[in-house]
Amino acid sequence: MWFKNLQLHRFSAPWTLSAEEVETCLARHAFFPGTSLEPQTQGWAAPRDNGPLVHCVGKQMLLVLRTEKKLLPATVVNQVTKARAVELEEQQGFKPGRKQMRELKEQVTDELLPRAFSIRRDTRVWIDPVNGWLAIDAAGTAKADEVRGMLFKAIEPLPLVGLHVNQSPVAAMTEWLSSDTAPAGFSIDQEIELQSSAESKATVRYVRHPLDPEDLQRHIAAGKRCTRLAMTWNDRVSFVMTESLAIKRVAPLDVIKEQANGGADGSMRDEDERFDADFALMAGELAQLLADITDALGGERQVEERKAA
Repeated sequence: MWFKNLQLHRFSAPWTLSAEEVETCLARHAFFPGTSLEPQTQGWAAPRDNGPLVHCVGKQMLLVLRTEKKLLPATVVNQVTKARAVELEEQQGFKPGRKQMRELKEQVTDELLPRAFSIRRDTRVWIDPVNGWLAIDAAGTAKADEVRGMLFKAIEPLPLVGLHVNQSPVAAMTEWLSSDTAPAGFSIDQEIELQSSAESKATVRYVRHPLDPEDLQRHIAAGKRCTRLAMTWNDRVSFVMTESLAIKRVAPLDVIKEQANGGADGSMRDEDERFDADFALMAGELAQLLADITDALGGERQVEERKAA
């Protein structure tokens, strides 16, 4: 249930929509399987089978954006198109021109699409109206951009902005390494990335490697800055923070796993109840983690509301 990645956003105004109102907004853009000729379809799906589009536990909301894409490799299209072009050349006595090749490729694509395999990808969204967070479980910005676009399309107005802090993650992470001192409640793990600001972008990475303060200080003195840092929060959650303030590889540690398994002795009646308990636990832990990360980066800096494109 735990999100593996957090692309972070804040609400620039108090969240006022109920789960029912959000459900109504999303229903206008719900997911439906595409036709045989559609290369990709996208829409909102229920986080739980046969459930509502907005899964609500307390005031915490969970959404899912579903994307269905046809797998039609370009190499296959090009191979079939080339074979058809040879046949066409034999028929007409000369090689197809650019326009003919373009039309031929489009025809081949239309013919192959109905036979292509489909894959589905679900991207989860956590809305925390209490603490003003919206987080997207996406490792890359491209997927997060897709979700944001669909959110702005479905919910209007949506007072969504990025998280802006008073100290840049790069400056803060570099300072923590340089001083060999993590912020209160955090510890530094054995994975970092240091990158030069020079044109060469020279990069040094430590992966599961003991961190030597003298080595790190020497790299920093040479002009390298920390762009990626693995950390642990209160011995409860491990994660990697990037220069863009994306939180990746989020993982609950043993103390949380034990807490989550506390109801597995029969007090959890069914899978749905267990799911809700896990979601509530995740939301509570991550809200505290994000508050502490924000404080460690000098607090939040207010910005103007971002408007939908």
